[in-house]
Amino acid sequence: MTRFSDLSWDLIWEIFARVPLTSLNVVRSTCKNWNGLTRKQILGQKAAARSQFLEFMMINSSVSSLRCDLQGIQNSIEDDGEDLLDHLSIKQITSIPSNTKMEITEVFHCDGLLLCLVKEQEDHFRLLVWNPYLGQTKWIQPRNKLYRLDKHALGYNKNGNHKILSLVDDYDSKNGSSTSGVHIDVYDFSTDSWRFLDVDPSWDLGWCYNGVSLKGNTYFFGQQITDIVHYVVCFNFETESFGPRLPLPFQPPCPCLDIKPLSWVRDEKLAALYYHCETTDIIEIWISTEVEPNAVSWSSFFTLDLSLINGLPDGFPNYFETSFLIDEEKKVAVLFGSERYGRSRKFRYQMAYVVGGDGYFKSVNTGIVSSRWVTSGKLVCSSYVPSLVHVLVY
Repeated sequence: MTRFSDLSWDLIWEIFARVPLTSLNVVRSTCKNWNGLTRKQILGQKAAARSQFLEFMMINSSVSSLRCDLQGIQNSIEDDGEDLLDHLSIKQITSIPSNTKMEITEVFHCDGLLLCLVKEQEDHFRLLVWNPYLGQTKWIQPRNKLYRLDKHALGYNKNGNHKILSLVDDYDSKNGSSTSGVHIDVYDFSTDSWRFLDVDPSWDLGWCYNGVSLKGNTYFFGQQITDIVHYVVCFNFETESFGPRLPLPFQPPCPCLDIKPLSWVRDEKLAALYYHCETTDIIEIWISTEVEPNAVSWSSFFTLDLSLINGLPDGFPNYFETSFLIDEEKKVAVLFGSERYGRSRKFRYQMAYVVGGDGYFKSVNTGIVSSRWVTSGKLVCSSYVPSLVHVLVY
């Protein structure tokens, strides 16, 4: 009888090449040698790279994996008889070792690691760092008491040392309001300790979206409320400081509700989506042509006029929930949002909307149902690349 240890290396690598990254737990349980190999080398890359995007998404206060075949989706747009669900695969991740009562309220991705804000009980939050590829987790004890609306980010310096940025509002729980401002702390994995940063960010914590990681730094979308100026600001994990305000390619005359959180283009560029507040018919998507902590320039990806599209779903666009990914080469974007249903409108279906620069539009109901009171349909990363960073070694 042939044993696993008798297989040739060529055959073993062929097996690994066909295993999706989210199914590596089965490979690890096969034998000790295979378990050790997955922790020394990244396996399954070919399966992840076959014209697909591997993402992570927040659905129903948990983390799910998302596989999106944009080439197939584009073909299905041209063929109305093909089911778009054939090109979208969403699966809840069940490999996080945790208490069954754990509720994940926010997730931030950087360098193959996920930083999770976890609610363990009422008004009690902790930070968890998770490497999905290696299956390792590390609890981070916060320096200050955390709240649901606090902002957190993960990054690294030029030496590859990972750090956590924590923006904690001084919240008065008795009066339900902020008090003296924001505590800005940095956790250093190499020393397993927090440091207070005596810096004042040039944006309002209450009017910014959680940032996105790019090349080890974090870029936040911010708004100056007094004169409604929108901008991007970078936190540089090398210098542990905020850079200057960077321009967006548009300046809408109304508050930030019509601008969606920033997104990524394969960890190389920023992307921004803008619904015109003057009319709900126009969607713009822009991508960066240059992005550094102190400079950014933009180019139009495409502009879509929804008034020219028949059969738009009721309530589209949904201003508060949309996140998106784009494929620059195929000139296509996938927007993730939700549609409420039922008499009470308390529940909603998770939706995917495929839009393109040629004016095409198609929607698909993923079949996932969530309550309107939980985080749902928020993309965590774009084109996830697995990491061999051992969070337990720090």
